[in-house]
Amino acid sequence: MPTTPSVTVHYVQAIFQAAERLGVALPADLLDLVNQPRIPLARQGELWEAFCQSTNDPLIGVRLGCALQVGHLDMVGALLMSCETLGEALEALLDYYPIVGGGAELVLRQGDGQVSLHYQAHYQERQAERVEAILASMVQLTRWVTGNKVLPLALHIAHAPRASEAEYAALLDCPLHFASGTNALVFRQADLQVPLIQANAVVCRHLRELADSQLERLGEQSLSVRVQQLLRQQPRWGKERIAEQLELSGRHLNRKLADEGTSFKLLREQVLHHMAEQLLRDSARLGEVAERLGFSDESAFAKAFRRWSGMTPGQFRQGHNE
Repeated sequence: MPTTPSVTVHYVQAIFQAAERLGVALPADLLDLVNQPRIPLARQGELWEAFCQSTNDPLIGVRLGCALQVGHLDMVGALLMSCETLGEALEALLDYYPIVGGGAELVLRQGDGQVSLHYQAHYQERQAERVEAILASMVQLTRWVTGNKVLPLALHIAHAPRASEAEYAALLDCPLHFASGTNALVFRQADLQVPLIQANAVVCRHLRELADSQLERLGEQSLSVRVQQLLRQQPRWGKERIAEQLELSGRHLNRKLADEGTSFKLLREQVLHHMAEQLLRDSARLGEVAERLGFSDESAFAKAFRRWSGMTPGQFRQGHNE
């Protein structure tokens, strides 16, 4: 697979539009970037360096992130907004973020009634400003898709503040923690069930098909994304069968997933949880759901579903139908 990460031109356009609003002139040799469908990550770094030098604003990353529109995220923005719930949107973001831009990883972690979405950057040029732009855009995206019903419990930023914390708070309007060693948004577990205001299952399925095709063309899927795609196609398969499809041993698969901050067990449960919710929304019989997802019986499935969501399948279906 190709290993050169790139960025969608739609995200690059957001930077040019911000520069135009601010009356900032960018170098002429960068202007042709808007005529390319994908921008190599190295050229994106050059653009960020020129943009930050020209504005000389320590909070320019946050301001850019807050100003991003759904269209700047390529087809991923529309896909996320068409998901049923915030939890489904976060999982879709993990799958399809490479369409927006490479050079980074997103990992979802759960525990103690909370969910955290971690962002790890692998680029160097203007990393602080670029990370702040991504985190700010995710805070804004959470507001968009839920109709302002969900705000992160906390926003963790790995580096020290680049301006006063009060200035950050005025822009982001959520609890902030700096120099925390990680970049992450933290949500309540219950927030994952919040319905999205523009949910559309038919549109979502169509956009997923298009996004899967684009990921294949880009060749930038992380191993965890490829594992999730295989599991969606064959939810009954276990680790060894999935590893075989990826031409790996089960042990090697575990090690490589650990390097990405996840595990086969966690990925499989995330996929099964999402598929279970979709099948329950479609009014599939409990026995059919259990069988399709590879559970021995309805009781085993119901126990797993309660562990994932904190409610029984019947309670979930009743809440969805109200």
